Amino acid sequence: MKKTEFAFSRINFLLLAAGMAVIIIGFILMSGSGSTETEFNPEIFSAMRIKVAPVVCFIGFVSIIGGIMYKPKDKEVKS
Repeated sequence: MKKTEFAFSRINFLLLAAGMAVIIIGFILMSGSGSTETEFNPEIFSAMRIKVAPVVCFIGFVSIIGGIMYKPKDKEVKS
């Protein structure tokens, strides 16, 4: 029988998982309490929420694209 070959290797799945973890961290950094009708919360405009967290999410999305595009070097198969 021929061994089944998958489109992604183990390294691809690790890169995808790492990218997804970075995106989740970015969304956690964006979260927090918001303003209500009666009280304004200036924390919604903090640098963490509007600058750092989106950059972290962007890095996560780029790493996921890299994980999809990464092609490991094939080992030569002897016939």
